[in-house]
Amino acid sequence: MKFTKMHGAGNDYVYVNCFEETVNNPASLAKIISDRHYGIGSDGLILIRPSSQADFFMEMFNADGSRSAMCGNGIRCVGKYVYDHGLTDKTVITVNTQAGVKRLSLNVQDGRVGSVTVDMGCPVLDAGLVPVVADESPVIAAPIQVAGRQFAMTCVSMGNPHAVVFVDDTASFPVAQIGPHFETHTAFPERVNAEFVQVLGRGEINMRVWERGTGETLACGTGTCASVVACILNGLTDDTVIAHLLGGDLVIRWDCESGHVFMTGPAVTVFEGVFAEDACPQDEPPHVVDPNW
Repeated sequence: MKFTKMHGAGNDYVYVNCFEETVNNPASLAKIISDRHYGIGSDGLILIRPSSQADFFMEMFNADGSRSAMCGNGIRCVGKYVYDHGLTDKTVITVNTQAGVKRLSLNVQDGRVGSVTVDMGCPVLDAGLVPVVADESPVIAAPIQVAGRQFAMTCVSMGNPHAVVFVDDTASFPVAQIGPHFETHTAFPERVNAEFVQVLGRGEINMRVWERGTGETLACGTGTCASVVACILNGLTDDTVIAHLLGGDLVIRWDCESGHVFMTGPAVTVFEGVFAEDACPQDEPPHVVDPNW
């Protein structure tokens, strides 16, 4: 199986071109290829498929094999892959995901995509749709006790559920200790991605993220969008923010007229290779993509 290793601000995935390759058991394969000792090493697996509703379809699996609806860093790399590999010559494309169709603007330099702006759509704030169990909706600066500590969380879905909390210093915050307790907290029936945000000014933040099904990652596109939305809802920043993550910077803008969130950031190809056929899982029935996605 041919694959391409790519990353967006350090959030790395293994990409498979399913116009050419067949992946029967992607959930099992995601766990194998994501292992950084016995596999390729990644935060998960992304399959690039044909779509009847858009130019392409992106199917995403976390490192633990669970399916995820959307990945902001991942979809930028999909945009780079399809342009750089000649699957399209357009610089504005649409990609269908389990969280709906997203519009990508590709920034091409010397024949290659260097960065991508993604229209991430409108944030979902309704508690029942995030989903989060809460007394009020939307959930803004709501108290929650996690691992014996009290936090104020703001909950946003950008296709995936996010709980954003503000901290004094992201560098010293114990993400590895607190993150797992947020992810599996009973307030989140589908688990949650937890973002820990330090506000530096009206247009700048530091943040770290604990992603459900993967752990701490160097960046999270949907999480960064959710964090900026949370900042604005809490009156802490303006509508355009530079977010500094462990893996690099993303620029997020929440457009007040359309309500859409726009994310701009890098997309990088690391290497390409062939994954050994005898390492691929063979013990499950073939995977079928829901045609309604």
